[in-house]
Order: sequence, then structure tokens, then C-alpha cells
Amino acid sequence: MLVHFYEKPGCINNTRQKRLLEQHGHRVEAHSLLDQHWNAATLRLFFTDMPVSEWFNAAAPRVKSGEIIPTDFDEASALLAMINDPLLIRRPLIDVYGEMACGFDNPLVKSLLGESTDISGLLSCPNMGTDAKCD
Repeated sequence: MLVHFYEKPGCINNTRQKRLLEQHGHRVEAHSLLDQHWNAATLRLFFTDMPVSEWFNAAAPRVKSGEIIPTDFDEASALLAMINDPLLIRRPLIDVYGEMACGFDNPLVKSLLGESTDISGLLSCPNMGTDAKCD
């Protein structure tokens, strides 16, 4: 199955997530989340019924510093902020034949990998809580 995988190039977890999808027989076509020309309507499709605060990348520099507080945003303001600063978007964004999802812990990914696949080590940035800079 072809998986369109929108990532931040060089992200440790995104690399591991793509590898796992490939190990399960999927062809992964990686796209830079940062180079896409997002619009609100297209970006919104990936978030399905997730709460707005969960759309944000907790490891984004502006979120980690407290400049951006995800719970302060409504749908429209979150989309505008993410279009202006794609590092704020929770990764990866995944599109499989028009079925879209955000993050790696969702029904779409589970259907691609199987319910029994352990993804627990791939859900949060290994550099969270450190001074490492991935941006």
C-alpha cells in the first residue's frame, strides 16, 4: 500500500516510523511537512475528530518554550498558526488513498501495522526534555 508520509526531514522518530511501515510491506513516499504549501482546508483533513490542542507538535520549539499554548487555540487560529509555522504541526501527517491521519497513534496506522505492533517507543520525541535542537 502507498503511504504518503508528511514529515520533518531528519526527525529521528519520523525515520523510525517510516522504516516500520516499510517493514510491514508498505511503500512510503516521504514529503517534507515544511515545504508543503498548506491551506486550511487541506490541512484540516488530517486532524479528523482530534481536539485542536492535539494538532500541535509538543516538541516544537515555540510550544516547548511556552510561546504557543495549544489549548489557547480554536480551529481557525490553529490552522493559521500552523500554515505560518509548519513546525507546529504534529507529525507525521499520513494519507493512504484519501484516508488521512495525524500522528502515529491512530486507527489508520494501526490498520497498516496491525493492532499487535508495539509503537509505544515511536510516539514521543526522544529529545523531549533535553536541550537538543532538531529544528
